Amino acid sequence: MRIAIATLSSGQPEGGVANVVHNTAKALRGRGHDVTCLFSEDVLPSSAAIPRFHAAYFSYQLAKILSQRKGDFDIVHIHAPIGFMYGFLRRFRPGAGLPPYVMMLHGIEERRIHAMRREAKKGRAWYFRWKNRMWEKIYHLPLYRWSIQTADQAVVINWETWTMLQLKYDREIGKVWYVPNAAESHFLVQREFATGDAPRLLFVGTWLDHKGVYYLRDGFEELAKRIPGVRLTVAGCSADAETVRQFFPASVREKLEIFPFVPRREMPSFYARHDIFVFPSLFEGMPIVLLEAMAAGMPVVTTETCGMKDVVEDEYNGLLVKPGDTAEFVAATQRMIHCAELRARLGRAAQETMKRYTWERVAAQLEVVFQLAAQPKREE
Repeated sequence: MRIAIATLSSGQPEGGVANVVHNTAKALRGRGHDVTCLFSEDVLPSSAAIPRFHAAYFSYQLAKILSQRKGDFDIVHIHAPIGFMYGFLRRFRPGAGLPPYVMMLHGIEERRIHAMRREAKKGRAWYFRWKNRMWEKIYHLPLYRWSIQTADQAVVINWETWTMLQLKYDREIGKVWYVPNAAESHFLVQREFATGDAPRLLFVGTWLDHKGVYYLRDGFEELAKRIPGVRLTVAGCSADAETVRQFFPASVREKLEIFPFVPRREMPSFYARHDIFVFPSLFEGMPIVLLEAMAAGMPVVTTETCGMKDVVEDEYNGLLVKPGDTAEFVAATQRMIHCAELRARLGRAAQETMKRYTWERVAAQLEVVFQLAAQPKREE
């Protein structure tokens, strides 16, 4: 099949969505398909639209490109919310010969709104003030809704989203597919576990409020009081190192290492030289960094929400804590630091789990969805 994969994100492979697109395309090509990836820089110059309307204008430009190149593709696989314009075009021009549209949805917006509304009450949501909330309601949510409703088939990466598309958006069960993310095989290396305390903590992720950075800060401050030797590395935060450092209290800043950008090729070594992966995020789809850490055999402490709960089973291959609960996060991390047997058991189970989460398996599942979408529609 000739497949176009489009996303609003940059093609830089260090980004989570770009990582998904690059690895999906590689695995599909390995199965004999011709795949074209369309990233932000391929569709729209950065200066071509008012930033606030970037997604809508991108959707328009993408629909235009795909219409002009309709003979080049059998399937278009578009990451929400930028597929809505193409979806409307297919709906209103059924005889135009436009390729079927398969949507990819990383997470349900309603979950983000729910989580950040609670954080806003605590003063911990710098991207969720009243103007952001209004804009979310009148602009972002409709884009996601239209992207969902106009797609021929929908692919999601966590079970919560799979359920919501049926219950709220009335998608038929046969048109919503759960296809979780994966980790590259080179992360699956043998790990040596420390026999004593293991105080080297690692957080990987963009420095955003919904990533649980307040709970990371407060939790690390408390851990530093209890365990003098504890250390925290913040990697891939895409923020100025000094800004991140100043976010933490002065008492723990000397215990921090901050790497705003880490090339993909260096990530295996980051996982290898740390003891515990901490990820107190409030909202995710299914985070690539969590899957990579597990593939590398790292014992993980993360939150029981979204895609984290789909892949991490508490006390089997990681520890789950309630989102937005500093006390639980501290208790679970401290327990992990002090218990070598627990770390080794959870780390080995995490790596064994991730042997099933391969990009080859993702490609095989998507192949089925694409074939279904390409089938001629039966007359009602």
